[in-house]
Amino acid sequence: MDKLLSDDFLGVTPNGEVNTKQQFLDRMSNRVVTIKTLEISEQKIKLVGQVAIVTSLAQVDGMADGEPLTGRFRYIRVYQRLPGDMWRVTNFEATRIPARHSGAGSPIPTQR
Repeated sequence: MDKLLSDDFLGVTPNGEVNTKQQFLDRMSNRVVTIKTLEISEQKIKLVGQVAIVTSLAQVDGMADGEPLTGRFRYIRVYQRLPGDMWRVTNFEATRIPARHSGAGSPIPTQR
């Protein structure tokens, strides 16, 4: 993860907490967050110059801060292409989908 995240990485957790790269790495290495299973679907990628915006649906089973972290989440990762054709994650945001919601929403409008 250290090589995947940019040095100026910022991640927003489902509870609205903002984590820097170091905070995110510390939470993973100290097992504050553990992911048992992660199934990704509905992945969409939008390229804007040297930036890729990736939206996905994730089915997660794990633990966070001693509490179960289970359910469906929509999330966005923003990647930046660096010199040498390396891609790094600069931003991340996750939103829990309530159990009663199907997860399907209005399509994202496309610009013409």
